Amino acid sequence: MATKQQKRDKSFPLWAHDNPLRRLFSPPRKLIGPYVAKAQVVADLGCGPGFYALALAEGVGPEGKVFAVDVQEKSIRALEKKAARRGYRNIEAHASSATDLSFIKGGSVDFVLANGLLCSMAPQHHEPAVTEILRILKPQGRAYVSAAKGAWSYVDRAEWEEILGRFKVEKKGESGDFWAVVSLK
Repeated sequence: MATKQQKRDKSFPLWAHDNPLRRLFSPPRKLIGPYVAKAQVVADLGCGPGFYALALAEGVGPEGKVFAVDVQEKSIRALEKKAARRGYRNIEAHASSATDLSFIKGGSVDFVLANGLLCSMAPQHHEPAVTEILRILKPQGRAYVSAAKGAWSYVDRAEWEEILGRFKVEKKGESGDFWAVVSLK
């Protein structure tokens, strides 16, 4: 049992991750479009029930591959059902923490999406998750990382800057959340 000092990963209901209102105001292809191409290998860390993973699968096409990772088994099962209904066979879904991506070969991923991942993870999981992102990225690969700001987020400005210091920052901003497009140094 966790003590008051230990923080746990946060989880959100499936409907909060993938619903028509979110799609209207934040279409997944708008975010991922500039970074994803046919035949790429991509990873969606903290994929939930597939809001971005399905768009990524379409973007990389049948010759590409999407590693969809979420700690919640329920989210992974929901994603697998959606992918099967849509005929996507290029999604490999894993119920796992982003701190252990041992099923993804090092240096094999063209694009990592970690949208809202770190702000939902307990602080003790941030460093191992960032280490895994660095490990799986191809030398020319890129990642989109973001973290919510505010009292309910596990990432503050100082830690955000520390995280970005481990990467080459190509682009960053703070439109509501911290976000950056990064690559290996």
